[in-house]
Amino acid sequence: MSTKKIGKQTYQPDNPPVLISTGTVVGPFEGQGPLKDYFDHIYTDLTAGERSFEAAEKEMLLNACFTCLNKANVTPQEVDFFLAGDLLNQTISSGFSALELRIPYLGIYGACSTSAEGLCLATMLVDGGFASYVLAATSSHNASAERQYRYPTEYGFHRKPQVQWTVTGAGAALVAPDGEGPRITRFTVGKVHDLGIKDPLNLGAAMAPAAADTIVRHFADTGHGPDYFDLIVTGDLGKFGYQLTVKMAESNGGFDLTKNYKDCGLILYDTGTQDVHAGGSGCASSAVVTYGYLYKKMMEGELKRILLVATGALHSPVSCYQGNGIPGIAHAVCIEMI
Repeated sequence: MSTKKIGKQTYQPDNPPVLISTGTVVGPFEGQGPLKDYFDHIYTDLTAGERSFEAAEKEMLLNACFTCLNKANVTPQEVDFFLAGDLLNQTISSGFSALELRIPYLGIYGACSTSAEGLCLATMLVDGGFASYVLAATSSHNASAERQYRYPTEYGFHRKPQVQWTVTGAGAALVAPDGEGPRITRFTVGKVHDLGIKDPLNLGAAMAPAAADTIVRHFADTGHGPDYFDLIVTGDLGKFGYQLTVKMAESNGGFDLTKNYKDCGLILYDTGTQDVHAGGSGCASSAVVTYGYLYKKMMEGELKRILLVATGALHSPVSCYQGNGIPGIAHAVCIEMI
């Protein structure tokens, strides 16, 4: 029997699916950053006209999904699967969005790696012949995530240098067998790693080992090194996680990432004028940068090949209270204009 697996953790579809459409929305703070012209909608307030931050996140996720579908002239009834996840307990943003979309729903959770996880699963479903359209989406909200994982913003908690800023926004991508747009040509499913970090305010460093391992594994499995790509992006490692990933890729695999590697959490904001400390994080970090800025650069011909490596911290308030470490995961998706 033929297999789509190459190497140890990487898979290559026989018929690479196409990202035929995307939708991105962001909050007001993100709308002040250098990528503001690449988003479909910028909200003027954090509540998005809703009664709570959690309800606002659901509104943003739905907006991104409907925007994505409208661009492709596809109705929810035509979509075979809705793959979505977020950071809130029991992924309520995704579940309540699925209630309104009325699309067969598979809830996923990879923390901030959810964007790449969704694309991996969408590729399997489309290439495997199980679906003609798969909508993959994710979201995060600064105020809802802070309230759940750390301290409500009203508390005025003093933020340390290594703390990151949870991105407020949502991104969606519509994956199909054919059409105009970049294709998903390979993907690498990561393994969980634990550096032993127990500080939930230092997530970039906690996720870096998973990012470096998945990047090195993708290179080893495919035979393509960093020079194969126009750009390699991680999701939300921030300044400290980015630096650690560069060092670990060099020490563990001998790969130099300094020429074409960036972190979405660092390019989403103007770190000189916007106080995000170590940089952006959250499910929306990789989603809005990839589905907004990078997708449009690919459609315009400025980028031909990118490697998206979205990372996630697989902890919870309960696990931290019980003294556990913070495991990390990363999945890599190769997106190419072919």
